[in-house]
Amino acid sequence: MAENKIKLFQEFPPVSTEDWQNKIETDLKGKDFEKALVWRSNEGFKVQPYYRQEDLSQLEYLNSMPGEFPYLRGNKVSGNDWFIRQDIKVSDLEEANKKALEILQKGVNSLGFIFKGCDAVSIDDLKVLLKDICLDAIELNIVGCSKKTATGKALVQYITEVYGADSKVLASVATDPIGSLTKSGTITDENFANLKELVEEAAAIENLSVVKVDGKVYRDAGATIVQELGFALSVGAQYVSKLSELGADVTTIAKKMKFNFGVGANYFMEIAKIRAARLLWAKILEAYKVAPEDAKMRIHSENTIFNKTVYDPYVNMLRTQTEAMSAVLGGTDSLTVLPFNAIYEESTTFSDRIARNQQILLKEESHFDKITDPAAGSYYIENLTDSIADEAWKLFLEIDDKGGYIEAFVNGVVQDKVEATAAKMDNAIATRRENILGTNQFPNFNEYMEYELSEEVFKKHYFKKENAIAEPLKTYRGAQAFEVMRAATDAYAEKNKRPLAFMLTVGNLNMRKARAQFACNFFAVAGFAVKEGKGYASVEEGVADAKAEGADIVVICSSDDEYAEFAPAVAEALTNEIFVVAGAPACTDELKAKGIENFISVRSNLLEELKSYQSKLIK
Repeated sequence: MAENKIKLFQEFPPVSTEDWQNKIETDLKGKDFEKALVWRSNEGFKVQPYYRQEDLSQLEYLNSMPGEFPYLRGNKVSGNDWFIRQDIKVSDLEEANKKALEILQKGVNSLGFIFKGCDAVSIDDLKVLLKDICLDAIELNIVGCSKKTATGKALVQYITEVYGADSKVLASVATDPIGSLTKSGTITDENFANLKELVEEAAAIENLSVVKVDGKVYRDAGATIVQELGFALSVGAQYVSKLSELGADVTTIAKKMKFNFGVGANYFMEIAKIRAARLLWAKILEAYKVAPEDAKMRIHSENTIFNKTVYDPYVNMLRTQTEAMSAVLGGTDSLTVLPFNAIYEESTTFSDRIARNQQILLKEESHFDKITDPAAGSYYIENLTDSIADEAWKLFLEIDDKGGYIEAFVNGVVQDKVEATAAKMDNAIATRRENILGTNQFPNFNEYMEYELSEEVFKKHYFKKENAIAEPLKTYRGAQAFEVMRAATDAYAEKNKRPLAFMLTVGNLNMRKARAQFACNFFAVAGFAVKEGKGYASVEEGVADAKAEGADIVVICSSDDEYAEFAPAVAEALTNEIFVVAGAPACTDELKAKGIENFISVRSNLLEELKSYQSKLIK
């Protein structure tokens, strides 16, 4: 049997990288390899079309095992289990307790209680909130005012009284004064003095985290994965430096921190980011002389809002599912899946159940919890991990050279970087180089907004306090500009005729069908009604049909060669209708000379052009 295997492998001689490269260049037929196949990521590094084992030879940290420093392969020695978390917005303590007890019977093993406003949560509040909830069996998380420490101190007191000072209760309180600076522009030295006291009071409770580092806020403002990681690491290092300068023990500080990352649509990048995060944080703590066994990064992940949509909202389920997979495969410690409707209304019993079940399916049916570091050994993911770590580390050092995160933020360095990235992303979405399914690409033609939404859904979230010392980040969704435009069309159509774009299909069968499909998709993005013509033997027949349908926009769909003849004839036959040519034919200049102004193609700025058409039709 062994001999047969040897002979089998001998039939397949090794293929060198040079052989692969020569074959690829032959198949490219003179095209430039870099331009044709190498992808320049938003994160600032190049991604090759293929990787080989030799590409891993320089990555020394790959020799570490799961549970070993620097924790690239995860904090766990075996398995990949994570906490399924569901958040509850608290307005009534007893109702929140009732809901918590209910969802704990449905597969959740991590609770997040979200308090709005700046009122501290007292120990009496906790006794009502946590009644009949056994904290020995779950993970508890409390999110409230990010600057005040009274809630954290109350939780320390509650755990000590109910479970004992040496309790193994796994819990966190989201105390994050630097996060408050990022979101509202305010911070004081007193915040750190109070946080130092809380860290020391919580020291005895081994698994209680009281310092939050929020990376998700950057992603929700349009930042890249590298920026999220680089800034989060800078915030973490700033906490260690500030609190240790006040006299807190560095190891205690490290063990009391928890990182919160957003997870977005870039499947493999998100897996690599979480792995790179553990690696870099372990290296940072090593520089602070923290023992290797105490240098583990505790990570909670939740879906970003940036790519979530109001229109075609059920697609959000697909987005959150692949994002959940990324977080779990990357080795997150806990995960919150955003209900598909959470961005525009209060989550419902149905949407909460779906969000829970998305994780339960990954664990109970797909068995994502069984294999430690399932991404290990993938040439592609290992190289992505290394590239993300390298770029994030450069950003971390740059912020450090600026005096640390707080000084960099006060001076606008962080905001400028995030806003520049967000502007590029907005342009990519407007020109469809970045697709948001159902919004700027493949909209549901028959979906109209039949219910009123708060204007806040379509605005950038910006909260600057009166005593702010810096400009806060603005968080928003990439789809908002398109949604505002489409919602305006829907509102207009409630009392008026919905604008109609008619596809006048004439000439070459294949080209007219392809361009009609493209143009229908194009105009439906703005909420316009679209109708494809039946295919016409003459321009006159098509124009007659367009007028009979009451078209506001007539789009000629034909081949480049035929446009020189057909387009001027259509333009001459129309009266008040807007005339558009689908494509960018070689005769464009000739057609423009004849007074034809409107052309749509894959190179169009979809958002700006549709807004222009809308302004002419909706008044």
